[in-house]
Amino acid sequence: MITLSSSKKTIPWLPAEVKDIEYIDQYWRSLYFFNIYRLIIGCGLLFAAREFQFTHFGSYDYQLFLQTGIIYVICGGLSVLFVRLRSPGFDWQLFFQVGTDIVIFSIMLYTSGGLQSGLGVLMLVSLAGAGLISRGRLALFFASMASLGLLLQEAYAFLTVNNYIAQYSQAGLMSMAYFAVAWLAHRLAKHTLASEQLARERGIDLVSMAQINQLVIQDLQEGILIINKVGNIRQRNHYAEKLLGFNITINQSNLVKLSDCVPELAVQLTRWQSNNETHCDCLRLAQTHALVRLRFLRVQTDSRSDVVIFLEDMGRVHAQLQQLKLAAVGRLTANIAHEIRNPLSAINHAAELLEEELVEKNVNTRLVRIICDNTQRLNKIVQDVLQLNRRNAAKIESVDLVNFVIKFLNEFCQIEKIDNQLFKLVAAEQYVIRFDRDHLHQIMWNLCQNAKRHCRQQAGSIKILIAKAATDNNIYFDIIDDGPGIALPQSKQIFEPFFTTAAGGTGLGLFITRELCENNRASIDYIEDSFGTHFRVICQNDQ
Repeated sequence: MITLSSSKKTIPWLPAEVKDIEYIDQYWRSLYFFNIYRLIIGCGLLFAAREFQFTHFGSYDYQLFLQTGIIYVICGGLSVLFVRLRSPGFDWQLFFQVGTDIVIFSIMLYTSGGLQSGLGVLMLVSLAGAGLISRGRLALFFASMASLGLLLQEAYAFLTVNNYIAQYSQAGLMSMAYFAVAWLAHRLAKHTLASEQLARERGIDLVSMAQINQLVIQDLQEGILIINKVGNIRQRNHYAEKLLGFNITINQSNLVKLSDCVPELAVQLTRWQSNNETHCDCLRLAQTHALVRLRFLRVQTDSRSDVVIFLEDMGRVHAQLQQLKLAAVGRLTANIAHEIRNPLSAINHAAELLEEELVEKNVNTRLVRIICDNTQRLNKIVQDVLQLNRRNAAKIESVDLVNFVIKFLNEFCQIEKIDNQLFKLVAAEQYVIRFDRDHLHQIMWNLCQNAKRHCRQQAGSIKILIAKAATDNNIYFDIIDDGPGIALPQSKQIFEPFFTTAAGGTGLGLFITRELCENNRASIDYIEDSFGTHFRVICQNDQ
């Protein structure tokens, strides 16, 4: 039987491979139009019998023909209503409706003089429609019922109607036509089922491919944005959300403009659309401070088609490169620790003893002091290299940045034996950031030491500015000196390990500083000013 459910109908007489298909719209709609046809045929027969005298409709029993036609119209109307209500079940309704057609048309044939009235052809349409709606399973059964009804009508008319000439040969031919139509409907329905099964399998394959493509896109370690022709974000993957720093529900009815979310990216897209050969350099995103490399690609050759934007995280690329460098440095560190530091300590110790003896003898110790200074410098290089591998994980906590900087400057000036007036702190209010205190101390030490080395050594030569970023809630602090600055070609290399512009530098200070910033989800940039050296560290606000 049919399971009466609002979401799924199971047709028991269908083939096993199609029993689990949802037939709500498809089968019930077909049955609905089939009953509309039956209703129109019934009304048409009644109209023709009343208005056209030359027809043979009701020639033997006019009143019975009219009564049968009225009953057929009433049954057709009720069938349309039951189909709309979808109750009783699908198979019972179809069986009842085709059975009604067989009985009603058999009676109309009897009242109209048999097959010569032409009403027998109407059963062909009913059988074909029933065969297609039932997908061919009951087509031959309905054909046998129609043939039996036709033969019984002929036999009954021969027995009850005076001077009636039985048309058994025509009835046999019509019965053969019934079976032929039923068989053709069965074959057509079988072909339709195969086509539906193939379409369903292709649909499943397409859905599977779409899911695989979506999974691949979402798992890519590269940001992807799909922008439509009016500048709205149609689709994006998780990595793009991470790079852009937003999480907006985007659907077809509520699209978000790219210019509202990432205006700097929208500007680059506009430039590329005006000239497809425009080369896009790396872009620093204001929302997350991520450095990305842009690549644009049209979905179609049409200039107004959707555009795919690929966002390559340069921080990740640099991180991979740095991992390779750190791996090489790590292997070098073990050799340095065993091969250099121990002999270096022995040399330094021996030089200090020699210096003491020379002092007692009043001999010039300048050469010995040179040895001691260079051994200490080499020891500092070894310590910096060892620190690359021994860097502790960040223990992020809330830090009052202004108070921290004030205490740091007092400590720094005391250890370095310089005047506090060398520094000028500018902060509009108190700011609290998320940072590791030890890492922040080392970052400040490295930057302030560089600024002290290159500044003019005057009051206010080093300026520390603390403020809130204009585009988001991040906090940044700038360390600016009034020195000669860094040449433009060299500014691209200052964060690379072992690169230095100072005669006694190790080239690891800024490299370690950037590594510590990244461990604390912060970033450090070199700001190109007209004079001096300007570094900016952008930190997460504690909210």
